[in-house]
Amino acid sequence: MKKTMISIALVNALVMSTNASAYEKGDMLLRVGLTTVSPDESSSNITLGGADLGFGLSVDSNTQMGINLAYFLTDNINIELLAATPFTHDIQVNENQLGLTTLGETTHLPPTLSVNYFFADSGAAFQPYLGIGINYTIFFDEEFTDVNEGLGFSDLDLDASLGYSVQAGVDYVVDTHWLVNASIRYIDISTDASFTLNNEALAANNASGEVSVDIDPYVYTLSIAYKF
Repeated sequence: MKKTMISIALVNALVMSTNASAYEKGDMLLRVGLTTVSPDESSSNITLGGADLGFGLSVDSNTQMGINLAYFLTDNINIELLAATPFTHDIQVNENQLGLTTLGETTHLPPTLSVNYFFADSGAAFQPYLGIGINYTIFFDEEFTDVNEGLGFSDLDLDASLGYSVQAGVDYVVDTHWLVNASIRYIDISTDASFTLNNEALAANNASGEVSVDIDPYVYTLSIAYKF
């Protein structure tokens, strides 16, 4: 009988704790953790002076500190801003006859604003959600490797990108204020890159180069959250 009463008390305490952590209109969440941008890119062939070189580019993954702010418009809907410390990616050249490998690197910030819908009732510890949003990616600090600069490559520039975002995630309620979050996003990021090549051996004097890249990354986030 004593064990039964203790069990009932523990269950009641768990339910009360979870209910106390339910989302309500006006709640705010601050999430901090690790965010990985993993490109699923495709690329047009690079053109140089209008000529198709027959190969394109690829972009590697990078992990940074992710910061996420969310505000609940209702008990089940929030608006969320994803931010992070700047991501830096190596720009690789696909197999080519010139023997080029790593072309250079770029740094970017991909702030994403989303609206999310939470499906679980107020008493559930697991709070799954789906969201849709908009992304604006800014590229900066684009540069060629020292080796490629020595070959005459210069003036690397990547255009900013505006695209959509979709995501799925889940919050796990630890107590009244603390939560653990995991999410995955797909972000539509496309950019046009341009550069200049001065190389007499290739008969390329101030030759303009261009390539279009659909980066389209999957973005994985694991974080700890605090509810205000």
